[in-house]
Amino acid sequence: MGDIIAERLSAPLMNKVIQIRNFIAKMNHMKRFFLLALTLGIATAGMAQSGYGNFTRKVRLGFKLDPMISILKPLESGVNRNSAKAGLNFGLMADFNLNEAGNYALASGFNVVLGGSKLKYDADKGLSDFKANPSEYNMKLTYIEIPVALKLKTTSPDALNFWGQFGTYFAFPVSGRADVISLNQTHDRVNILREMNRINIGLLIGAGVEYPLGETLTGIVGLTYQNGFVDVTRNGKWNDGKVNMNSFALRLGVYF
Repeated sequence: MGDIIAERLSAPLMNKVIQIRNFIAKMNHMKRFFLLALTLGIATAGMAQSGYGNFTRKVRLGFKLDPMISILKPLESGVNRNSAKAGLNFGLMADFNLNEAGNYALASGFNVVLGGSKLKYDADKGLSDFKANPSEYNMKLTYIEIPVALKLKTTSPDALNFWGQFGTYFAFPVSGRADVISLNQTHDRVNILREMNRINIGLLIGAGVEYPLGETLTGIVGLTYQNGFVDVTRNGKWNDGKVNMNSFALRLGVYF
């Protein structure tokens, strides 16, 4: 009898221990990413101290907060997009000017992307735990992203300036969850990170305007589009062909 009581008490306790361990592991991952972002910001700020005389700076730093619409696009029959998802792309902007006038720049940064979408899978597709029946997956994905683009802009002092950019991005998943509905049962926050490809690369384009807000502060507004080239889900795990992740975003930011 004592052994049975001990087993019943130990099971919930072990579950709590596992939950705490997973939470600590996730926090350690986030700490590393924030430290990397801080290091990048400090290093870039140091580079920005030197410039092309008094006309412009070699490096411009800023922060952006981009509301976006995220879309997972399946390319194989048996998998259908059920809806898009509102998301967010925020983080550090860094423009490395390539000439003295500042109208050519290498645009990069360090961003956190919160996206996803809803997908419907036919039977025999999707994760092994749910593929026996048609299922719906509400995916919530988090990426760390590094954009690399060529940016062109006008440089009229104390006036509205226009900019456009074209390039690519490298995104690395740090969290993947899905709320799965199968046979009218909901399975919340299923961890799908291990079933995701470890990198996403795609096309990045954008355009907008900049306007000076002060002696050193510049506001930026624009529209951006990202088209992923790499399969988000591992086909060997999902049997779903290729699923691309695309997004449309409203660029809102400031340069310091």
